[in-house]
Amino acid sequence: MSTLYITGAGVSAESGIPTFRGEDGFWTIGSKNYTPMEMATRRMYTENPVEFLSWYYHRFATYRHHGPNEVHHWLADKNLITQNIDGLDGKAGNKDYIAIHGRLDQMTRFHEQGPTVETYQTPWEQVDEEKLVDSLLSLFKISKHTLTPELDVSQKPYVLLFDEFYTDLYRISEAQERMRYASK
Repeated sequence: MSTLYITGAGVSAESGIPTFRGEDGFWTIGSKNYTPMEMATRRMYTENPVEFLSWYYHRFATYRHHGPNEVHHWLADKNLITQNIDGLDGKAGNKDYIAIHGRLDQMTRFHEQGPTVETYQTPWEQVDEEKLVDSLLSLFKISKHTLTPELDVSQKPYVLLFDEFYTDLYRISEAQERMRYASK
């Protein structure tokens, strides 16, 4: 048995990443027409991928170059489960942490929920901010004509959305096992 650490948004605040409920938090800032709880859904991704991907990029991907802080470095060799998608635990050297809400630096094939699919590095460096919408549609393989992600063709950010459920894609069984065997 070992000690299990479970972290959330507050850990990354010192790295310059807003918390979720703070004054500048992710859940206080929506888009022009939608609240954050409406934006962070599979439904929004399927019905309005331009709005979803633009919001996702501005709310999350713009923080991809931030570095880990003291706490991340301290946790680098610890048994860790995090709700954070920022990847700072990995940047600090933790090779075996579980990010139960997904990871900003990865994406998956857009698929029906349930099966575990492969994750891929998201090539954020291909995004041209001058042509943001076109870049994001291209990156996530969404037709500019239909503006609809296609199952098993398009890509999706590797992030658990509000109207999705935990599957082993998010290593939930492994996280539960770690919780079960953690020291009390």
